[in-house]
Amino acid sequence: MCARVRVNVSRLGRRTLSAMPVRFLTALLAAVAFLPALPARAETPEPPDRIAAAWRTDHLSVDPRLAIPATELDRIRGAMRTAGLPVYVALVPRTPYLAKKRLDWPTLLHARVGEPGLYLVALVDDNYWSTSAELYRQGGLRGRDLTSVRAEDKQRLDLLTDRPAPQIVRTIQYASTAYDGRALPAVPAADLEPERPHRGLSVTDKSDRAAYVGLGVGGFLGLVLTLVIALRRRGAPKRSGSSQRAVDPRDVQLKADGKIKQAERALGRLDRRRNKTTKLLDQRDDAYRRLDAARTLRADQPEDVLASAGALVLARQAERIASGAALQPPCFFDPTHNPGTAKVDWSDEVEVPACQQCASVVRRGDTPRGLLVPAKSGLLGGDRKGVPYWTLDPEDSPMVATGFGALSDDLADRITGRKEDVR
Repeated sequence: MCARVRVNVSRLGRRTLSAMPVRFLTALLAAVAFLPALPARAETPEPPDRIAAAWRTDHLSVDPRLAIPATELDRIRGAMRTAGLPVYVALVPRTPYLAKKRLDWPTLLHARVGEPGLYLVALVDDNYWSTSAELYRQGGLRGRDLTSVRAEDKQRLDLLTDRPAPQIVRTIQYASTAYDGRALPAVPAADLEPERPHRGLSVTDKSDRAAYVGLGVGGFLGLVLTLVIALRRRGAPKRSGSSQRAVDPRDVQLKADGKIKQAERALGRLDRRRNKTTKLLDQRDDAYRRLDAARTLRADQPEDVLASAGALVLARQAERIASGAALQPPCFFDPTHNPGTAKVDWSDEVEVPACQQCASVVRRGDTPRGLLVPAKSGLLGGDRKGVPYWTLDPEDSPMVATGFGALSDDLADRITGRKEDVR
């Protein structure tokens, strides 16, 4: 006869046993839900990491989304082989991420590779190529930089931008010159923008010339009359406003050249610092960008007073940034004055930075004398007087368009032609 065994389980024990399958199922579902999320952590490497990895096998990295002609790549490889130093080149399409960090790319890539040489990134947007490059020497040694070599190149602004080789090859040549002092070769004609043919006189010019020819003796008499009026004006007392004498260009040129040397010394001190932080590297890049633009203005337009004043502003800003001081806008009315540390309401409720001297004039309800530049007026342009620079056509000068950087802090980019999306 079989014995029946009865096991008594307490009410608490029954609740515990019945809860175990539920808890196990809950834990299993949580684990299954978590597992698909694990591979998401292994995201695609960021572009600098991908380029650095590609450079381990080939120092010329081309983004797979780009279709670069073999002739262009052959020219770039040829320049890399004869550079006399290691060269790392990456060709990438423009994306918001790349455009935002464009100036930092050489630094980011060098931090990943860790080898001396030229680090060059070429960015393409539609059919426009631009480059960002940095030269790193063995053991952090300093020498001539790419900026100074580029500033002395009279052909740099004439390079083609619709294909990559012209700018990349030229930048490699800059690096070779800065590295071992070799002469900078001439740019091949095929890499330069074609010269625009002279189209002769316009209809307006022809009409004006016919009018002057038709004047005959009357024109001669008019010239005599103009000379008489000019002599009488010269003897008249000076008046305020736009009839005052324009600024002496030589004074502005000397100030700009002196400030450029001060900026170079400040950057030299910054370059000699060890263990530079990311913030210091950003300051250095920004300072070099402004100094490069200042040198460009002095080299390309040595006699132009607007260019000299622009060079003074940019060099002054480069020195402050390299020294760790805060960036200050120029005085809108006269950029040769002290920086614009005050804000004043001026024309059409526009607020502009001004030095303390000009700000006090505006607060009295007057317009400061401002930077007066020569402007031709009168018959045949014989009467030259000084006019405030802001009355000139902004389309003719980036200094006028930006108020020397007082209205918008993109003067350096406009000068060097390296502003994102715009040259």
